[in-house]
Amino acid sequence: MSILVLLALSLAGGVGAATRFLVDELIRSRLDSGVPWATFLINLSGSFALGILLSAADLDPLWVRILGTGLLGGYTTLSTASYDVVRLLMGRRAVVAAVYALGGLAVILLAAVGGILLGQRL
Repeated sequence: MSILVLLALSLAGGVGAATRFLVDELIRSRLDSGVPWATFLINLSGSFALGILLSAADLDPLWVRILGTGLLGGYTTLSTASYDVVRLLMGRRAVVAAVYALGGLAVILLAAVGGILLGQRL
C-alpha cells in the first residue's frame, strides 16, 4: 500500500469524523429527548451510504476502500452507540436501551440492504 493511499484514507477518515461531529451537533440541537437520536441517525445514514457504495459496480476498488473505510468509517460510530446503550442502562432506562440497541440494529441493517438495492440499480 502506498503512502498516498494511506494519506487519502487518513484525510477521508478525518472528513468523516468531522462530518459526524457536525451532524451530531445539528441533530442534538433539534432533538433533545434523552434518546441518542444523533448516533442512531448517523449510523443509519452511514450504513445506507455504505450499502450504495459497496454495490456500485463501476467504482474503482481503491475508491471503495477510501470512501468506505476512510470516510464512512470515520463518520459512523459503533463505539458511541454502545456507550449510549450503557448510559441508558445506567440511567435505569432498560426498556429504552433494549429498543435502541435491538431496534436500532435491525433498522440500520435494513438501511444497508436498502442502500445495496439502490446501488445495484444505479
